Amino acid sequence: MSTKRTAAIATAVAAGTLAAGAVARVVVGRHQRASEEVSSIGDLPPEELDPVVSFDGTEIAVRVAGELDMPLLLFTHGFSLDMSVWHEQWIDLADDFRCVLMDHRSHGASAVAAHGNLSIRAMGRDIAAVLDAVAPDRPVVVVGHSMGAMAIIAMAEQRPELFGPRVTGAVLIGGSSSDLFRGAMGSVAGFLRPRMGTFATAARRADRIRRAVLASPGDAGGVFTRMTQFGPDAQPHLVDHIVDLAGRARTEVWTDGLTELMEMDLRYALPRVRVPAIVIVGQHDRVTPPATAVDLVGALPDAKLVVVEHAGHMAMLERPAEVNHDIRVFARSCLSGSGGPRANGRDSSKKGRNTVPGTST
Repeated sequence: MSTKRTAAIATAVAAGTLAAGAVARVVVGRHQRASEEVSSIGDLPPEELDPVVSFDGTEIAVRVAGELDMPLLLFTHGFSLDMSVWHEQWIDLADDFRCVLMDHRSHGASAVAAHGNLSIRAMGRDIAAVLDAVAPDRPVVVVGHSMGAMAIIAMAEQRPELFGPRVTGAVLIGGSSSDLFRGAMGSVAGFLRPRMGTFATAARRADRIRRAVLASPGDAGGVFTRMTQFGPDAQPHLVDHIVDLAGRARTEVWTDGLTELMEMDLRYALPRVRVPAIVIVGQHDRVTPPATAVDLVGALPDAKLVVVEHAGHMAMLERPAEVNHDIRVFARSCLSGSGGPRANGRDSSKKGRNTVPGTST
């Protein structure tokens, strides 16, 4: 195998562990086939709030859909993405909830992280700042995907007093608390990881290759993205949107931010998530596979596992009807005072979803 190919695969493994969008975007015919689906998925909630100033001065972009007096949901996105990945959720759920969407620091419309702090703990404090600004005295269910799910866990470490009185439930989609190399390429990662040097070196290499592929024609990045981020039935416009977001992400997200993710270990913080939780994972998720979700459920105080059939790491985009149903039912139970899933309930009767046996805690 050539040195160039080995470096490309090694970087793909490093980035693929949490990079919702991989290392490139599909270029061939992209502008010629700009369909209504491609444009609509980027639509954002109609109400733009003033930026929320976080603990270190970083301004966090926030948008909202739904009536002011409706029960609250707060959504946080994954690595190198932005709030647009929740399009299918806010469009549907805003009929019943006030949906609050935020961009993480240095992502989307939010400001560059103050002092270059792209740690998961800082992002957890950003979520808390948004809660303090938009819902200082109201209960809320937080919904996080991938890095966003991990930031929710970090918020439990930083602000445990929020869980119970303010945060009444947590939806963790494609999440993990540690051991990121367990997913993506499995044993291949174990073989290549020693050759990468430090995590920071691997992250810098990921960004260099990402930029090189973006500057050249070809669809290898799109193929890799589909393979690592999506299930077998993903629609092309969804793949295009995700790789476009990853391609537009700031360089520091791919260097400093990716390093933080690869070094993350929040297992000790899981007992502080002292509210009902639902862990949603795609059947074909190669980034945070179902086995990782089983471990997460087992470590949380009160959690239920739902596997979304035919979906990959982007389950909320690939199977929005199923994911929205789970969020709606769970949030209603948490926000109505009934307390959510106490015994890791198993709801295998709904089409497109299943729970994994042996996950009771």
